[in-house]
Amino acid sequence: MAAGERNVLGGQLQACGTDPLTGFYRDGYCTTGPEDRGSHTICVVATREFLEHQRGVGNDLVTPRPEWRFPGLTPGDRWCVVAQRWLQSHQDGAAAPVVLAATHERALEVVPLQLLQAYAADIPDDPSSLL
Repeated sequence: MAAGERNVLGGQLQACGTDPLTGFYRDGYCTTGPEDRGSHTICVVATREFLEHQRGVGNDLVTPRPEWRFPGLTPGDRWCVVAQRWLQSHQDGAAAPVVLAATHERALEVVPLQLLQAYAADIPDDPSSLL
């Protein structure tokens, strides 16, 4: 667990994915820090449409890059993506579903909570927060 890190719902940040192992720090969490200039804070469930869109804008998430410990993604994989890249995919009509409990609160500096909630792939303990 990413101690002290909060998600966009105000709770403890949950793991995004371990197979493949995601996160800027490759710890399974969408944590961020000064080294993470892109803000890899949004946990998505990759879709074919999202992956194709990202490749089309120069962000190839499909091709493995072992030197970056990047296995290449397939639809259904959970992955921490750059907040601005996710917002761009939304604007282009190709956004992937978002796992709110695993999305770091710093994502809110780029994307409004209501927009993230519209793509929620998880249901919080208190569903009224989705209203």
